[in-house]
Amino acid sequence: MRTAEGLSQRQEKILGYIQEFLHKNGYPPAIRDIQNDLNISSTSVVAYNLKALQEKGKIARDGKVSRGITLPASTMATAIVAPAPAGFRVPLLGVITAGSPLPDPEDVTADDAEKVEVPLEFASVDKLRDVYALRVRGHSMIDALIDDGDIVLLRYQPTAENGQMVAARLLDENAVTLKKFYHEGGRIRLQPANITMDPIFTTPDNIQIQGRVVGVLRTMA
Repeated sequence: MRTAEGLSQRQEKILGYIQEFLHKNGYPPAIRDIQNDLNISSTSVVAYNLKALQEKGKIARDGKVSRGITLPASTMATAIVAPAPAGFRVPLLGVITAGSPLPDPEDVTADDAEKVEVPLEFASVDKLRDVYALRVRGHSMIDALIDDGDIVLLRYQPTAENGQMVAARLLDENAVTLKKFYHEGGRIRLQPANITMDPIFTTPDNIQIQGRVVGVLRTMA
């Protein structure tokens, strides 16, 4: 039996689970989450149905990222909206350098990560649903008012527009850095916000965008 939108019952159940998981946790589920929580026999069955949902335009996926599921705006509009909490908690997934790229970046799974509470006066729940946090190490973004020890909030997304501040993975170096992104024809420029530091230049196929900065949290000394 299929729904009016052509989804099987299992696909509809998986889609509903993804919507609810994003709303509750602020980041997308992994395939293993879907398998375990919905009692599906194997991850390959989950992957098959995720591919079907992607082909039907219900989700988008970045296969290079473990939690690379995103929902189009049309799908998000159908998600169940729960009452807003007093604050919203997002996973703190590790450290990112605001200087030279840090090789072998810390890889903390979102399930095990420390959570950072973001007051609702800082940002709405809608804005924070697909957001995660990283602690900044370094001073290369100081002119953008991001200093060593600050926490940046990033929205999961695999693309960026020129001038946006992103977490960018340099694939050849297995390094992640916080910089402003510029696509300049055949090359990518990762620009620090510090006049004493030089930009990083690389090729488009050596870059993987892992999120766009949407906010900064700072603990006053």
